[in-house]
Amino acid sequence: MALVNVKINNIPVQVEEGKTILEAAKLAGIKIPTLCYLKGVNEIGACRVCVCEVKGARSLVAACVYPVNEGMEVFTNTPNVRASRKATVELLLSNHNKACLSCVRNNNCELQTLSSDLGCDATKYEGVKSDASKDESTPYLIRDNSKCVLCRRCSAVCKEYQSVAVIGANGRGFDTHIACAFEKPLAETACVGCGQCIVACPTGALSEMEEIDDVLNAINDPSKRVIVAAAPSVRVGLGEEFGMPIGTNVEGKMVAAMRRLGFDDVFDVNFGADLTIMEEGTEFLNRVKNGGTLPMITSCSPAWIKFCEHNFPDQLDHLSSCKSPQQMFGAVCKTYYAEKLGMDPKDMVVVSIMPCTAKKFEKGRGNQNAAGVPDIDFALTTRELAKLIKRAGIIFDELPDEQFDNPLGIFTGAGLIFGATGGVMEAALRTLYEIVVGKEAPSLDFNEVRGTEGIKEAEYDLAGKKVRVCVASGLANARKIMEDVRAGKSQYDFIEIMSCPGGCVNGGGQPIKSAFVRNNKDIKAERAKSIYAQDAAMKMRKSHENPAVQQLYKEFLGEPNSHKAHEILHTKYVPRQKY
Repeated sequence: MALVNVKINNIPVQVEEGKTILEAAKLAGIKIPTLCYLKGVNEIGACRVCVCEVKGARSLVAACVYPVNEGMEVFTNTPNVRASRKATVELLLSNHNKACLSCVRNNNCELQTLSSDLGCDATKYEGVKSDASKDESTPYLIRDNSKCVLCRRCSAVCKEYQSVAVIGANGRGFDTHIACAFEKPLAETACVGCGQCIVACPTGALSEMEEIDDVLNAINDPSKRVIVAAAPSVRVGLGEEFGMPIGTNVEGKMVAAMRRLGFDDVFDVNFGADLTIMEEGTEFLNRVKNGGTLPMITSCSPAWIKFCEHNFPDQLDHLSSCKSPQQMFGAVCKTYYAEKLGMDPKDMVVVSIMPCTAKKFEKGRGNQNAAGVPDIDFALTTRELAKLIKRAGIIFDELPDEQFDNPLGIFTGAGLIFGATGGVMEAALRTLYEIVVGKEAPSLDFNEVRGTEGIKEAEYDLAGKKVRVCVASGLANARKIMEDVRAGKSQYDFIEIMSCPGGCVNGGGQPIKSAFVRNNKDIKAERAKSIYAQDAAMKMRKSHENPAVQQLYKEFLGEPNSHKAHEILHTKYVPRQKY
């Protein structure tokens, strides 16, 4: 693409034609503040925080959408620019709930940062405030419009990333607010609980429904045995809550912190992931041999499952009947592990640490109670775990590296890579290849299904049988795949779908990054890289090699897809109304 010459604050810059002033300024080492802008998702120039002067222009322009051209001269820090930005933010503050000290986003709020950077007077403009509703109707999310700045990042990500589109701007003028159609509570819509709106929000207007106090109460109850287990992506996100670089693997410190919080057993949901491969891989082979419904589609992502139930209820037979790794883990704890301990499962509390808000919904679904009690009692996000650690006064970065407890803390590299898009498929292929072909694959790295692209395709030869696979992340991509499946156009045998773009490493429960960081770094790729690095260094990289999983089948389940395994590890789905 052709380059054009522009000046940003008299600094010459060459930039690709068609790029925006915002992008050109970054090349010149200048950060223009933004609020509504989210690269590739919400590029509407609405908030006017990014305004700057262009020589010859009659008025200030929005840098996030204004394209550069040859010879353009831009000024980002003039008195007019500073006054405009400051007035804009002060007007936003005039209609904002300024209970910052008790806000879930205190010290990680883009509005708070802007106010500080611009030297704003939070009380300069006082007067009538718009009516602000609070929606707490779901078990996973709270929407507090008293903290909303109408940036529309939440509604854009819901529509563009996820193809769900259940929230948007209602009303006009001063009465404009973010809500669902016809002012319905979120629980009565087709919301899937993915939480992508939370990580897109610049303020505390959106947050997860916290279960921190419930977990603390359980830990402090001497009659309960409290078990905790973390999902694979948590270890490459948690460190960011303590100032560490994006993607830092803090597995050992995380284990040490959870032990110091008072949990009785510190296990790993990766065990559940390895177990999922045994069940799901066997299910796939049975479908191929016995003429079952193909393509088979993975069922690890609860937001994807709910999306399918709402939008493709006629295609539910394509879903694997396997519970997710979280639910399998909880089910094994309250059956197999409780039996080994001689415990009543009612006296056992299982807490999962997840990169996902939809897990809070999933634990309450029907048929998720293998022992007659919920498989999982509480599901905390990565952010909630960080709050627990801080609340307990644990100096996280000074902790030693410790290891998970046995037996449900043993896992393989295959279970670990579930956290990245393509990881479930790759883990399955490592085991399926060996079972079908009778020997280990030439390489355990199935690179064709790796990467952050929204849709990936590959074909593999398993003893003369061509197996066509597809990997999709982000529900907008899932919709494309499912429309082909519904139309009978799909050429795939096996499909992996993750609801969040990039997979669980980019889940709605992961640490929240500012728009500036999101716009300039590939967060999901950095976190995934750390997961793959740990997998590559492991001795056990195939799920069927997990000795604890082998022992589980030998002592308790019998074999994959046995009657007992189906009772404990499998589930059913329900068609839901499309609102």
